[in-house]
Order: sequence, then C-alpha cells, then structure tokens
Amino acid sequence: MGSIDTPTITENGSTQSQAAAPSGGDHKPPASANGAQMEVSPEPEATKKRRSSMLPLEVGTRVMCRWRDGKYHPVKVIERRKMPYAVPYDYEYYVHYTEFNRRLDEWVKLEQLDLDSVETVVDEKVEDKVTSLKMTRHQKRKIDETHVEVGHEELDAASLREHEEFTKVKNIATIELGRYEIETWYFSPFPPEYNDSLKLYFCEFCLNFMKRKEQLQRHMRKCDLKHPPGDEIYRSGTLSMFEVDGKKNKVYGQNLCYLAKLFLDHKTLYYDVDLFLFYVLCECDDRGCHMVGYFSKVTSSAFLLLDAVEEKHSEESYNLACILTLPPYQRKGYGKFLIAFSYELSKKEGKVGTPERPLSDLGLLSYRGYWTRVLLDILKKHKGNISIKELSDMTAIKAEDILTTLQSLELIQYRKGQHVICADPKVLDRHLKAAGRGGLEVDVSKLIWTPYKEQS
Repeated sequence: MGSIDTPTITENGSTQSQAAAPSGGDHKPPASANGAQMEVSPEPEATKKRRSSMLPLEVGTRVMCRWRDGKYHPVKVIERRKMPYAVPYDYEYYVHYTEFNRRLDEWVKLEQLDLDSVETVVDEKVEDKVTSLKMTRHQKRKIDETHVEVGHEELDAASLREHEEFTKVKNIATIELGRYEIETWYFSPFPPEYNDSLKLYFCEFCLNFMKRKEQLQRHMRKCDLKHPPGDEIYRSGTLSMFEVDGKKNKVYGQNLCYLAKLFLDHKTLYYDVDLFLFYVLCECDDRGCHMVGYFSKVTSSAFLLLDAVEEKHSEESYNLACILTLPPYQRKGYGKFLIAFSYELSKKEGKVGTPERPLSDLGLLSYRGYWTRVLLDILKKHKGNISIKELSDMTAIKAEDILTTLQSLELIQYRKGQHVICADPKVLDRHLKAAGRGGLEVDVSKLIWTPYKEQS
C-alpha cells in the first residue's frame, strides 16, 4: 500500500500539510511564450449538460480528486451530504483514496473532483452477483479470504464489510490535546450527544472531552490532575510510565479508548475496561506529564476467566492488547519503546508474550522492526549454536514470532526435520543496517513494578 505525506501537527492550533496545496485566488488566463495573454475558449454546451446530468455524484462513483499536494489521485465516493443554503447540486463528498490507507479519507468539495474522469457507477451487490455466476464457490471463497486490508487479516469478508460500513465516515475531524491540534484518522463511537461535533477538546491529564474551548478552559481551572491517574512505575530523565487499572479508573480508561479509536482502525472499543491495565507513556516537564502514547493488556485474572470460557491456555496470553503513539510524537522511537516495555514486563512475569492480533499497518511495522533488531543483536554477539527456544527464553518473544521473523530474513533453513538458524555475520550486518535505529532504550534499573497477580 502506498503512502501520501500526512499532515503535520502544529503547536499554534493550526494544521499544515507537508506538501503545499495549490494556491487559491483569482485564476488568470495562461500566457503565451511571448508573454501575451491567451484567450480561453468557453466550455462547450454539450460538456456542461453532460456534467450536470451526472450531478450529484452517486455513492460508489470513482473519480480523480485533487489532494493537498496539488496532484490528482483516484478516489471512491463513500458518502455525500447537501450543503446548507446551496444550489441543487452543491454537495460535499466523503472520499476514500483507493491507493492509500483509510486514515486519509476526507470530505472534499465538488471543485476538487475531475468530472471528466468519472467512471460509470456499478452497483457492487449486482457486480458481486454477476461475478459469482462466473466462478466456482471455491474460487469466490479464496478471493474473499485473500482480499483483506492490512490490519484486518483476522476478520472474515462479511465481518470486514460490516466493519467498513459502520465506520466508513470519520465523525470527528480534529481534536485539541494539550498544545497540539491533531487531525483524526478514523471513526470513533463517541456518545450520541457528540454527533454534531467536528472538533473535540480533551483535557490532556484526565482525558475528559468537551465540545467547546470555553468548556475546556473552565475544566482546566478545576482539574487537579497533572499526570495519568495511576502508579508511576518507570522514570528515566523526562520519560515516565504510569500503570492505570481500568477497574479503579473506569472513566479514564473509557476516555482513553475513545481517543485511541480515532487513530486505530482495526480495534474494537471496549466500554467495559475493568479487565484492562493501561500503560501510559508521558513526557514530563514543569507543567505536568503529557501523554505520548500507551499500550494496554488484559489482567491476569481476566485471562483466567477467558481460559474458562474459551478453553485457552494461559501460556498463550497476550502481553499487549492495543498500542498507540499519538501522531505528534511519531517517528521519535516511542513505538518501539512501548513494545520493548511490554516485553520487559513479560520477563518480570516469567512469561513469553505476543501482541493481540490483528495489528494495524503501523503496529505491524513497529513489531517487525523490534523483533528484527533484538534477534539480530543477539545472533551477532552469540558464539556457537542457539535454538529458537533459547532465543524465546532470553527475549520473552513467542517462538512463533521468532520463527516468522527469521524466516522473513531468510535466516532459517529446514534440515533433517528441524529448523536451523544460519547466521552469517555479513548477512546479519546487512539486515541490521536495513532495520534502522532501534528506538529509545528501556533502562530496566528504573522499572519498579510488581506483576498484577501478586498485588494485594
């Protein structure tokens, strides 16, 4: 899947694009080579009639759309809405850029669309029915199984369609959190009273959210929190990690889930947060501890309940349910720090761990990068043979994750009925260079933590 430069988040309450959009203003006729103004011929009447006949565009229409970089990209119309006090065909269109992730979906105006590029609208249900007649049931099932967007690999085709229909339009466009105004990426199921709000204002300490700036200002005068409502279990320099028990801090946990869902497409929002622990990473200064990101995990007692209901073994417990680095703090190594921290907790528990699936596209990249660097560092320093089981014991990474990572690096061979690690030093150096920097280090000596099941 491709990528477009995402908007930058500024600290003065405005959002700017990294790629400059075309400048507005009056458009003058183009000049000829000698500098004289050229006359622009009027649009033919037939063209005007054809364009007006296709308006308003139907949901499902495919067309080229001008993005913030000034270039045209193929989009699909997901939804439309009539502009207030507008002429009959004056609509806004919610579009999905078909080359890119859904986080870039947005409302656009008619003038951003190239109507000459409109493709005939085909009813997708009819199209599916016609296609089904041309292929066997087995072929159709194989297509449904393989045509899955990154981050949704564990959803079947029907569940994926239901998910996309329910979350197809972003309900909140921007949020204000601390000194940042941030463009959202995805739909989040806020309570109905927020349906008419395009922007929400969050208290960066308790995560309560409001519709208006004045409400936030009044709240901040009363809110006495300067950090997440939990136990500080790690501090190194200006970085702190707080463990928040969802059972003791239910409202905070729910608010954190609402916030996170704006930037995570694939996760279910849990209203019952009693079974979760939230590990909130903060940058600290004299004004307080400002949230950078977080990960969550299910408590040990919850796993006992899940084991009884789903007949799963506790050894297969996930050490991470959800992970997010907020957009203003991305590309600074915090994602890999959160991942590393989750494995340090697993080591303290004496368990191996693995993240809950499915992972988002960014989450998958972060995990692959982390697993690659940790395993290659060990293989580079280790003398003699080493087994996958030994690597798992040393790193707390689940054996299956180690195997798939080493296979993707072509460091595994199958000989005489068993997997053998082939660690040529030059190959390891090449992979390490490609893996990039390892992110921020967790100073284990600064971690003061007791596993949840041992707490009184």
